[in-house]
Amino acid sequence: MGVLGVGVDVVHIPRIAALLQRRGARLASRILSPKEFSEWESLPLSDFSRQVRFLAVRWGIKEAAYKAMYPTVRPTWKELAYRGLNEGVKPALAYHPTAVANKSRIGPIHVSVSHDGEYVFASVTIETPL
Repeated sequence: MGVLGVGVDVVHIPRIAALLQRRGARLASRILSPKEFSEWESLPLSDFSRQVRFLAVRWGIKEAAYKAMYPTVRPTWKELAYRGLNEGVKPALAYHPTAVANKSRIGPIHVSVSHDGEYVFASVTIETPL
């Protein structure tokens, strides 16, 4: 199995906080998949920093994924959905293309994300399809 692409991204969390303050839920609805948006809406309104971190992580992962997939495919924000660390299950990034033919052009996706202080670092590696 070969590597189709590798993508990385670094997100400055205060930048996402400023965007969220200016654009509110419109920003979240623009970049999150329907499932992610539902998760984001369930976060407590009183915990702004958690909302910002949630968006920053997904922003970074989706940017890294785009870099890893391009030029084979050009995914949209909503075609990519990240599932974080849950109950011992490894984090994963799913690709749900609107053009069904694109699904077969992408192999297994591997994702890693780290955040420290004001930064989120995301890395995505995509294998060639089987």
